[in-house]
Amino acid sequence: MIKALKSDEVVDKVGGRFKLAVLVQKRLVDVTFGAPLLVERGNMTLMEAVVQEVLEGKITLEPRAATPDPLGADEGADQEAGD
Repeated sequence: MIKALKSDEVVDKVGGRFKLAVLVQKRLVDVTFGAPLLVERGNMTLMEAVVQEVLEGKITLEPRAATPDPLGADEGADQEAGD
């Protein structure tokens, strides 16, 4: 088991266990498809290296920009407010 995952430091750095899981998963996919690691891997596993990137603040989870509702559900609320 990765020692860093036993402490809350890495969880608090990202903002929660779910966010940490998403960040690590996305980063593992990126690295698997050729993105370079941002830390020296040495004898660490790929997972350990990604967690080290999180601990060092080299990767973060950026929120997605708000996108308009494709079904137009937001438009009805605007029209009702204008009446």
